[in-house]
Amino acid sequence: MNSFVQDFKIAWNKQNSGLSRLIIINVAIFVVLNLAMWTAQIFELGTLAHFLYTVFYIPAPVEEFLIRPWTLVTYFFTHQNFFHILFNMLMLYWFGMLSDQYMGSKRTIALYIYGGVFGGLLYLLVYNTIPFFYNNMPAAGMIGASASVYAIITGIATLLPEYSIHLLLFGAIRLKYLAAITIFLSFIGSSGSNAGGNIAHLGGALIGYIFVKLLQNGKDMSVPLNRLLWVLPNFWNSITKPKSKIRVSYKDASRNQRGSGAGSRAMPSQEEIDRILDKISESGYESLTTEEKQMLFKYSEKK
Repeated sequence: MNSFVQDFKIAWNKQNSGLSRLIIINVAIFVVLNLAMWTAQIFELGTLAHFLYTVFYIPAPVEEFLIRPWTLVTYFFTHQNFFHILFNMLMLYWFGMLSDQYMGSKRTIALYIYGGVFGGLLYLLVYNTIPFFYNNMPAAGMIGASASVYAIITGIATLLPEYSIHLLLFGAIRLKYLAAITIFLSFIGSSGSNAGGNIAHLGGALIGYIFVKLLQNGKDMSVPLNRLLWVLPNFWNSITKPKSKIRVSYKDASRNQRGSGAGSRAMPSQEEIDRILDKISESGYESLTTEEKQMLFKYSEKK
């Protein structure tokens, strides 16, 4: 058990581990959700099953979605069965590796999240505005990372249209053709039994194309999202981490009046202050050493 936890920590904490973290989150939610659903079924806990459904699935009726807006995010980290998550995670891994290599880990995470969000929004828009879909409103909600995966596939195909990959039985195929085929299949499937899922695919593909086109024009959509993803955990840590007790010390005023002697520390340089400020932004004020706090205080007196 300890080795399993250790392996998990290594995979989670390694540098540029965005793709690994996405897969780990999906797998962890799948395991926990299925264990909970098994418990609900064995012990006939219908209330638990309904609760799990309302927490993770995004509903098609907009009035239900407004009651559970968080499902716009939870749905694309959730899967129904083994083959559902297996197919999505394989696709995420294969094309996410290309995205990591050519666009970076942070942009891969942004593409995944934007794809899921815009896929969910298109799903809601279509089912609540177009009569054909409104009249065939699904009784169950939608889950799955397909929209996010389609965003990554379309994004990397937009960036590297001539890049070829080898598929079993089909041989080498260029990314632009692979993306075109998957989008076409989702389009014609948007009136079938999995209409909602295919509509979400199209939303993910559209934002993947827009993301890369803007990136090629010098506008990086990942920047504001990654700033938010950095701020949220740091804000949570700042409000949950216990604060150290304030220590009050008294100094002999005559020492200050004597000016800078052999025992007094020189005014810190701008480079030292910049380093301290960077440390605060990354780990918070409480991470500073006593000497660093004194340097910052001394510099503030100069100001």
